[in-house]
Amino acid sequence: MAAELNALRDQIDDVDKQMLELLAKRLSLVEQVGEVKSRHGLPIYAPDREAAMLASRREEAAKKGVPPQLIEDILRRTMRESYASEKDSGFKCLNPELRSVVIVGGKGQLGGLFGRMFTLSGYQVKVLGSQDWDRADEILDNAGLVVVTVPIHLTEGVIEKLGNLPEDCILCDLTSIKSKPLNAMMNVHQGPVVGLHPMFGPDVPSLAKQVIVYCDGRQETEYQWLLEQFKIWGASLCQISAEQHDKGMTLIQALRHFTSFAYGRHLSQQNPDLDTLVKLSSPIYRLELAMVGRLLLKTQPSTVTSLCHQKKTSR
Repeated sequence: MAAELNALRDQIDDVDKQMLELLAKRLSLVEQVGEVKSRHGLPIYAPDREAAMLASRREEAAKKGVPPQLIEDILRRTMRESYASEKDSGFKCLNPELRSVVIVGGKGQLGGLFGRMFTLSGYQVKVLGSQDWDRADEILDNAGLVVVTVPIHLTEGVIEKLGNLPEDCILCDLTSIKSKPLNAMMNVHQGPVVGLHPMFGPDVPSLAKQVIVYCDGRQETEYQWLLEQFKIWGASLCQISAEQHDKGMTLIQALRHFTSFAYGRHLSQQNPDLDTLVKLSSPIYRLELAMVGRLLLKTQPSTVTSLCHQKKTSR
């Protein structure tokens, strides 16, 4: 029996090695695809191509007796890695004549992400951090695009400091509410203005399939290239009014966060054995616990400390 099992296991090992070779070859081909897309200014994410490919592979899998969902799961995971690999090839610059891109708050995580994306696209990027305001005039001088990405409670105050931008400079923000920041930008700057809300965090490996909401402000034609640049990065765009956006966010973010805060507060009062909770948890509930921890760590570190202490003492 042992000899028979070892022989089969050796064959499985050989197949695994072949799979690794094929994955390496696929990633190499994807890198070449990224280079072609970059040269021709094609989006990193092609939804029609992806859907057609997955449908074809599912059909082929079924004919071979392989569960279609299995090959789809493998391909989707592989494609996530592929999108990140394509990013390393850089992106076509749609506005090579643009003057410098200034990221206000560019030393933060989200600002850093967008700064890297602009840099990968060949734009000159400058950063205006909280310690740089004594040099603000120098940094903002002759800017072609200014992106405000600072904590929401500071956003309007920071925007008010941007009253001396070049008239044709595009001014935008990346905050999670839109009406007040958009109005503040419209009041302080008479040039092109657009409100943006990336519906993702700074830790995404790629912008492929990520949603960026935009709310038109002024001189829409002047920033269309910027929206197209986002598409080349792989993002999907959603146009909506600032009022509709903020109303939607009260349900998508505010109410959702409120329930997580309330649940986290209740957990801290109940002093649960978190190890037991995790053992009893479904994958969805584990995600809920992770979300509670993430939110409370930013706003109520003492609550998280209490929960962590309870987890340690229960071991």
